[in-house]
This record gives sequence, structure tokens and C-alpha cells, in this order.
Amino acid sequence: MFAAYAARIDRENPLKGLELGERPAPETRPGWRTVTVKAASLNHHDLWSLRGVGLGEDKLPMILGCDAAGVDEDGNEVVLHSVIGQTGHGVGPDEPRSILTERYQGTFAEQVSVPAWNILPKPAELSFEEAACLPTAWLTAYRMLFTNAGVRPGDSVLVQGAGGGVATAAIVLGKAAGLRVYATSRDEAKRRRAVELGAEEAYEPGARLPRRADAVIETVGAATWSHSVKSLRPGGTLVISGATSGDRPSHAELTRIFFLELKVVGSTMGTRDELEDLLSFCAATGVRPVIDEVLPLDRAREGFEKMESGELFGKIVLTC
Repeated sequence: MFAAYAARIDRENPLKGLELGERPAPETRPGWRTVTVKAASLNHHDLWSLRGVGLGEDKLPMILGCDAAGVDEDGNEVVLHSVIGQTGHGVGPDEPRSILTERYQGTFAEQVSVPAWNILPKPAELSFEEAACLPTAWLTAYRMLFTNAGVRPGDSVLVQGAGGGVATAAIVLGKAAGLRVYATSRDEAKRRRAVELGAEEAYEPGARLPRRADAVIETVGAATWSHSVKSLRPGGTLVISGATSGDRPSHAELTRIFFLELKVVGSTMGTRDELEDLLSFCAATGVRPVIDEVLPLDRAREGFEKMESGELFGKIVLTC
């Protein structure tokens, strides 16, 4: 079957390790089911995999891709939950938690095999392309906002780095849930787009907000860390799920954190139940993922190049 896969690890030039070509179809194994992929979406996790983060050379070649929507063996339209092993379903009680392509072949292919427990019904209201955007970036944003930040309608939230998949999802979900959303971006066009999607206002990084936020959604890391901490009200919560600009800020703001009793919460992906809730939320409210571009699988390299450059707003989707 045709697939996009990591053939080599290159930490400096990750796309040198990306190959497009034929790979073996999934093998049958107890407790697992094969899904025919209709659409799959790119995540920065795929670029990190090509750099060898979370993916060892002993696992190569590895088909990339964590997110997908497609059709199962019985003809049902389904969405995949890409966290494997957190409950033991389909893989045994001692299986450590991992994201699909850290241990098992991924979704950038005509077919993918996952534990049966990781397959959820796709709501009829969502297209395959829309549903394929949800299991990583949008699920991460959902958990950050509603589980780990614990915000309620009327609360204010700062979303750093508008344009990225998680940040874009947080803006749209926050607006739909009745939050007052502020956003930042270095790019003027992305700031305008953030406001169109529901942000009350969008600012350059480091700008003073009209009010201190109840929560901050942080995926940028070192470049925005100090601003995130300074933008919180006393007792506010900073939720972090990534550090695309680096994980070592020049100033940790420890004094401000303890003096104002701020909460810093790490967040990774989300549970199967949260994905089920997110799918239902989108179906019921009309909220839809923001898609930057849809490409056929054989043009996957173009999608990777665009994601690596940062010249995108929303998700890139690959179709089979």
C-alpha cells in the first residue's frame, strides 16, 4: 500500500528522512482492527518523529501520522484515538502509554491497524477531513481548556501563538464555550484571522492585555513564557502542552508564580472519553476544525514543508 513514512532520522533536516512509496499492509492481530483511511491530518509530532524524538531508529521504517478518519472492516465511518496503551485495551495491561507512531505504524497510508478500543464512531455531521483533524491538536486543546484549565463561560483565556493547530483549536473551542479569548501572533494576518475565528482581540507577543486572564494556553514555550505568566490574574492557571520555541525560558518567573499562587499544569493529548465528548461538541454546536489545506497523500511532502515553515493557519489534511 502507498504510504508516507520515516526512512531515516535527521535531527537537523528532518524532511530528508521522509519517503513516499509502498509499505506492507497491516497484519491481523488479536484485539486490533484495520481501518481504510479516508483522511489524515499532520501534526508537529510528525516532524519531531523525523528528528528522532519519541521514535528510535530501531523502529524504522515507520509510517507517520497519528490522526485519521475512515471506514472500518464492517463499513462503519470511524475516527481513531491515537493514544495507545493507556488503558491496556487491545495491547495488554503492561503496555506503556504512547502516541501511535512511537511504537506502531501510523495513518499516512491507505490502511492502518489499531486496537479496537481506539476506534470511535464518526458523527455524520463531520466530514472525513474535519474528523481527521480532531484526535491530536483539537483533543489537546479541548483537554487544556476544559479539563486542566477548568475555565467556565465568561472566563478570559489568552492563547499564545495563533495559527498553530492547538492554538487555533483553543480559539474556536473557547469562543463556542462562551469564553473571552485573547490571542497573540507575530504575524498580522494571523492576528486578523484569530479575531475572525472568535478571539476578542489579537496582539503582538508580549503586549499588555486589557485584563489579566483566568488561564493561558501555552504551546510556544520559551519565547512567550514570561508573557504568559505575567498575563495571569492571581490564582490563574497556565496550561502548557508544547514548547515549539524551546523549553528553557531565560526567566522562569518563579517569584511571580509563588507570590500570586499561580498554577502551572502540564497537558498531553487527551483521553478516549474526552475525544468522544469533543466529537459530540462539534456535532452539536456546528464547530468545525480550521483546515489550511487538503492535499492527496502523494503530495504529503508539500504539507510537511508548509508545516515546517510555519506558513499555515489551521490543519493540513492528507486524503487517500
